[in-house]
Amino acid sequence: MSRERILELRKILKQLSKEYYELDAPTVSDQEYDRYMQELIALEEEYPDMDDPSSPTKKVGGEVLEGFEKVAHKTRMISLANAFNYDDLKAFDERVRKIVPDATYQVELKMDGLAMSLHYEKGILKQAVTRGDGNVGEDVTSNVKTIQSVPLKIPYEGDLEIRGEVIMSKAVFHELNEQRRLQGEDEFANPRNAAAGSIRQLDSSVAKKRKLDAYWYFLMDASALGCHTQSEALTFLDENHIKTNPIRRVCQNIDEAWSFILEMTQKRNDLPYEIDGMVLKVNELDTWNEIGETVKTPKWAIAYKFPAEEVITRLKDIKITVGRTGKITPNAVLEPVRVAGSLVSAATLHNEDMIALKDIRVNDFVVIRKAGDIIPEVVRSLPERRDKESKTYVFPKICPVCASPLVRYPDEAAHYCINQDCPARVSESIIHFASREAMDIDTLGAKRVELFCEKSLLNTVEDIYHLKDKKEELLKLEGFKEKSVEKLLEAIENSKKKPLEDLIFGLGIRQVGKKAAKILAKRFKNMFALMNATYEELTSIKDIGEITAVSIMDYFHLDSNRELVMHLKELGCRMDSDEEEIKESLFTDKTVVLTGSLQLFTRDEAKKLLEGLGANVAGSVSKKTDLVIYGENAGSKLEKALQLNVAVMDEETFMSEVNRIENQ
Repeated sequence: MSRERILELRKILKQLSKEYYELDAPTVSDQEYDRYMQELIALEEEYPDMDDPSSPTKKVGGEVLEGFEKVAHKTRMISLANAFNYDDLKAFDERVRKIVPDATYQVELKMDGLAMSLHYEKGILKQAVTRGDGNVGEDVTSNVKTIQSVPLKIPYEGDLEIRGEVIMSKAVFHELNEQRRLQGEDEFANPRNAAAGSIRQLDSSVAKKRKLDAYWYFLMDASALGCHTQSEALTFLDENHIKTNPIRRVCQNIDEAWSFILEMTQKRNDLPYEIDGMVLKVNELDTWNEIGETVKTPKWAIAYKFPAEEVITRLKDIKITVGRTGKITPNAVLEPVRVAGSLVSAATLHNEDMIALKDIRVNDFVVIRKAGDIIPEVVRSLPERRDKESKTYVFPKICPVCASPLVRYPDEAAHYCINQDCPARVSESIIHFASREAMDIDTLGAKRVELFCEKSLLNTVEDIYHLKDKKEELLKLEGFKEKSVEKLLEAIENSKKKPLEDLIFGLGIRQVGKKAAKILAKRFKNMFALMNATYEELTSIKDIGEITAVSIMDYFHLDSNRELVMHLKELGCRMDSDEEEIKESLFTDKTVVLTGSLQLFTRDEAKKLLEGLGANVAGSVSKKTDLVIYGENAGSKLEKALQLNVAVMDEETFMSEVNRIENQ
């Protein structure tokens, strides 16, 4: 099967390379192409008997197009190996330092354009050649001469070859696509393809109208010209009026390089041109031959590719999970793909309506988004790439775990399994109860809960507190020793001291998150007062709405839930909250939002101070907000507060007010 996959991947990559390099009309994203290439590289390493000199892993660029004179490169134009994360860069650094222990790195922006070689003879531009297949390129001299930033004559009066990228700026790209749209022509996919398509025009007047630009980053035979480092080579280009990118840095080690990469990751969207990564080159030129190169790539340089926040992959299946409240969540099973720096093989599809709205089908190609720590989601399907393998998904009518009928409540998009004894709901409820934000039983994580449920050691939440009576059974489990069991039982015992708000949150009442649990504990001060609260009492509390109030009452109307609370009381869990002394202040009973970078407090310190002064700290600004306290670089929240005429206060004024209250 793997050998068949090698042949399949070679065929796919050859077609994609033709579309990208020769037709300037890619049908897949760069991330998809990289994923196919990385898979093929790994498989070829695993099956060396499948070696083929014509494999895409050994080729550079595409074929030379008809219509242009073919030019053989004196020195092959090879591409760079890719790195996708810090670990990849660290591995590259370790390989380099085995040969050159004191290596430094010249770190440059990776321009997203068309690779080009320029030849100057006695200071006069004589020829411009595309990379082509790395050995032979296309003579596009007449078109490159129309680029204003490319000098036709330079101060250096000898022969010179330089290499770099022809690009199109973002502004010119958008202007060009607007013109093509008005003329009913197909738009270019991105600035790189627009630049490549412009350079390959047989009529140079077309290229001239496209307002192309170029940056140069490589000087052939730099050592013979008196340059000892890549940094000096770039300076030589600058001195000869050859445009280089000034955003570059010499870094002493890989961590310095990584810091520069992180800095530019934040700034890349503000640049006037597209970059798709950073390039690291060993700065010391006399070490390059010693470090060497492979058939396709130099070993003294590597290209770090920025992690994409949106990528394309295939949705292989849709699986259903059952949460602690019985909520049914459909999840996409994906062909693994790297997005926002991590490998993703699953993403949320939210609910039945979302699947229908986005017309997502099994075996579709889909766009995946992930930013930071947010759970990956399927943004949209790509119906234009749909084939006969795609199938419409039929949402289930029964729970996949216990086979109970699923229920969809009015005004809700989600389906629910309402069977309280559903095994999935039971284990998820126990996991939630033991979680850090609830009862914080740190040695009772999800895997242990699932194991204990499987072994019938846990069947209900209160069973957690009976594990001390099953010590002998615990010790018989694989991986459980006396010390680890004692640590588990100690953590369980300590959880009984957790405050009321944590217990309320741990019960897993629908609509009651961490913040609502804290508000309820503060208002009722006792679990039994909350259990018997009326609808009017609940809705009279600020930030407790009608839906939450109904959910709380529904929860405590069930005898099984009231019995659970009684059992937890008998087992020693706290049922009341600490009496807090709230100082009356201008913050009392006010909804306050913090924004910007605080210099005098951490965000948590400011939040605790405000809560101690009777404030309710919210995360977003609305008409219900009473006050916004802002620090440096405050953005949209402060702007919205001013638009809504919400009172604002800077951090220094807040500090003065806190000091005044404390000194009363």
